[in-house]
Amino acid sequence: MNLSVIEMKAYVPARDFEVSKAFYTAIGFQIGWSSEDMAYLHHGSASFLLQNFYVAEHADNFMMHLLVENVDDWHARIVASGVAEKYGVRLDPPEDRPWGMRDFPFCDPTGVLWRIGQDIE
Repeated sequence: MNLSVIEMKAYVPARDFEVSKAFYTAIGFQIGWSSEDMAYLHHGSASFLLQNFYVAEHADNFMMHLLVENVDDWHARIVASGVAEKYGVRLDPPEDRPWGMRDFPFCDPTGVLWRIGQDIE
């Protein structure tokens, strides 16, 4: 029996599909393919499906976590992209957390909460 997992992706909601695609490409994700209903976004081996779908209660409670090697570099990249100002979204600075991670939260234009972090000792 082979129970190997190849990949797992989340379906991330988008209130304005084109705005969300522009936001994610600005912070470094690439669009592998896109239709009018969905887009496949990836950065290296990390990926998700952006859907042209929005329900406020769902989006306001949706969270994503991205584990990276250097959280400070990712934060600098997002700051340099200007998305916080352009889209009026939350972007907090990185902090060391008591659960052994250094991370920072930010929101996308739909209200999806992201945490980008790295493991610390």
